[in-house]
Amino acid sequence: MTELTNKSALELAAGLKSGEFSSVEVTQSHLDRISATEDDFNSFITVTDELALEAAKAVDAKRSAGEDLHALAGVPVALKDLVVTEGVNTTAGSKMLENWVPPYESTVHNKIKAAGLPVLGKTNLDEFAMGSTTEHSAFGNTRNPWNLEHVPGGSSGGAAAALAGFQAPLSVGTDTGGSVRQPAAFTGTVGVKPTYGSISRFGIIAMASSLDQVGPMGRNVADAAALHELLAGHDPLDSTSLPDEVGGFLNAAQTSELKGKKLGVIKQLAGQGYQDGVRTAFTAALEAAAAAGAEIVEVDCPSISYALDAYYLIMPSEVSSNLARYDGMRYGLRVEPETGPVTAETVMSATRAAGFGDEVKRRIILGTYALSAGYYDAYYGSAQKIRTLVQNDFAKAFAACDVLVSPTTPTTALKFGAEKAADPMALYLGDVATIPANLAGIPGLSLPAGLADGLPVGFQILAPAREDIKLYEVAGPLEAALESTGGRVLDTLAEGLNAK
Repeated sequence: MTELTNKSALELAAGLKSGEFSSVEVTQSHLDRISATEDDFNSFITVTDELALEAAKAVDAKRSAGEDLHALAGVPVALKDLVVTEGVNTTAGSKMLENWVPPYESTVHNKIKAAGLPVLGKTNLDEFAMGSTTEHSAFGNTRNPWNLEHVPGGSSGGAAAALAGFQAPLSVGTDTGGSVRQPAAFTGTVGVKPTYGSISRFGIIAMASSLDQVGPMGRNVADAAALHELLAGHDPLDSTSLPDEVGGFLNAAQTSELKGKKLGVIKQLAGQGYQDGVRTAFTAALEAAAAAGAEIVEVDCPSISYALDAYYLIMPSEVSSNLARYDGMRYGLRVEPETGPVTAETVMSATRAAGFGDEVKRRIILGTYALSAGYYDAYYGSAQKIRTLVQNDFAKAFAACDVLVSPTTPTTALKFGAEKAADPMALYLGDVATIPANLAGIPGLSLPAGLADGLPVGFQILAPAREDIKLYEVAGPLEAALESTGGRVLDTLAEGLNAK
């Protein structure tokens, strides 16, 4: 690694502003890092080197001319390949969209371009964001920079691996049931799921529309906060976009204290089924928070016990509806039957059989069944009632504390081919701590809390809806407290990568 690729996003922003180095130099350093490590990590589906350098040159020219620029202008970023980018392949990790070049732009990419952040490329993901390991991509597995025999998590595994592998200082992912927070936990990075509707979903390929949320990712809390401020805000093109004014995240992360904060440990998310090392790291983080002046209390959210079941009815039902558009007629892959008549039905069947992977098909089948006549009220309708109970439990819990906390995941990163990785049900259970936030629409953040058996452990913070700033008011000083006692988790990885 070079000195530039080892810097945080805000360190790069400061150096660019002072003239210590140029955006072209920063961008080229990261592109060189991608070239040198991509065979190991497979973080990217598409690397947009020429476009990135063009954007970097434009920023450098504006800075030389004395123009006012965004604080992150010139700092490179990687986008999950679910974010539509006009003129650049957007695949969703699927054969169905392998050669699709969008004719329009997502709001997220428009904001990034307007702020002057060069886009390094589009990162790998589980197909249509369905998975927890990034093994369900049509473009190969992404590997965890901490240990190439382990998964980086998913579905934003490529975005997280790019950060941990020092290929990019910032990443944009999406979180439907933990797909930003879980890979952040597995890779020792920071991942944020904002309040539902606070970042535009216009131009984000849909998986489950009432659950999907774009999320900023960085190597530390302040970097994620800065990117969050850039991406958030009302968008008239998104009918679910909130009208709220947003901001203050970076200042909260950098200036807040834990003294006087009340952290609620969720009773249902801190018991059996958690790896010993995860429990140990989580307990140590709570002790660090208490030593810094926080009050630790236990809260009871009984309906969370049913959240996983409700999610795996609501999510596949929405998947079944959203993915009906991939029929071989409108756009994307088209496959005609080898024998028999060529009709709308046979083309649709052949296209979906060839274009969708096993996990996508599994969820479409489950969702179609849950929505079928005679079962809608029993399954989908009941799941939505559980969703309301989860929201009510969170509201009661937040009345007693500032934020809620739990381990982000029950285990550290799984090995490729491990028993759990081959068992869909076991993988689904791994989302037990992250799914409730998506059902309730509340914001959540995962930050590194130490290591267990040489792999990172994530610490999850949840805040009330529309109060994302509380995430940073706790995460910022907690990160500082943890680093003062155990050092930065990613420094351990950086030393190992430099040694290689």
